[in-house]
Amino acid sequence: MQGRVCDRGTSEEKRVPELPEVETVRRSLARLIVGQTIVAVEVREPRLRRPLAADFVATLAGRAISQVERRGKYLQVNLDNDQVWLIHLGMTGQLVVGPPDEAPRRHDHIVIVLGNGQCLRYNDTRRFGLMAVGSEAEVAAWTGLGVEPLSSAFSRRYLWHKTRSTQRTIKDVLMDQRVIAGIGNIYASELLFRAGVRPGCVAAALAQPAVERIVKATKAVLREAIRHRGSSISDYLDGEGQPGSFQSRFRVYDRQGQPCRVCTTPIVREVRGGRSAFFCPTCQSED
Repeated sequence: MQGRVCDRGTSEEKRVPELPEVETVRRSLARLIVGQTIVAVEVREPRLRRPLAADFVATLAGRAISQVERRGKYLQVNLDNDQVWLIHLGMTGQLVVGPPDEAPRRHDHIVIVLGNGQCLRYNDTRRFGLMAVGSEAEVAAWTGLGVEPLSSAFSRRYLWHKTRSTQRTIKDVLMDQRVIAGIGNIYASELLFRAGVRPGCVAAALAQPAVERIVKATKAVLREAIRHRGSSISDYLDGEGQPGSFQSRFRVYDRQGQPCRVCTTPIVREVRGGRSAFFCPTCQSED
């Protein structure tokens, strides 16, 4: 597998699991598959976003799973030979662990048999997911991701530097996976509401206090969403087949015309570059 595979969050309006959802999947899978050996791999449909490599089955079979990590919107399953199994769920991908006698679903494209007899099934209706196996360096080169927003590297100084020489909107900067890994349309809208900044603001025009509020709001919103196990508004389920509940706490996303939960002003939806932006014209007054 060659070339960049990074999801830059700029093309489709459809829902792609973002950092809180992928982190929730990571945590659930870590409890269930770490320490297990991959006994067998059945590929029922190799045509995902990119076709699976010809040696995909041979590369995974017989390997033990040492750790499950997350990088941005990607899962990284570390194997006992220092290789990394990279997974992107796309729009409709689900990774669920269950018993071997469970009836297969129509879009179960990959079935992994584990040493404890359980099966890890990858189901993906639209086949926009991605899987590859490579070294840690190869994975980093494939994805080309920016800093993790919950890390200390994502600071006021970092975001200030990244916004000084661009005429893009602040929402586009936040969703650029090369700048910040893991934020998509939902959480960009939610964190900008928390920060009091409109999504259409030119990033370079923001003052330092606004940039600092955005950094703080980013960390607060993502942590809150993780506590509520992410947002289930289409296909997202965790590794145990359970939905998240953060969607019930949305302040602006997908609430156009509804009253703001703070000031009762109707929420506005604007479409920029094929993506929806939701905001409160009263609470988010910087434009």
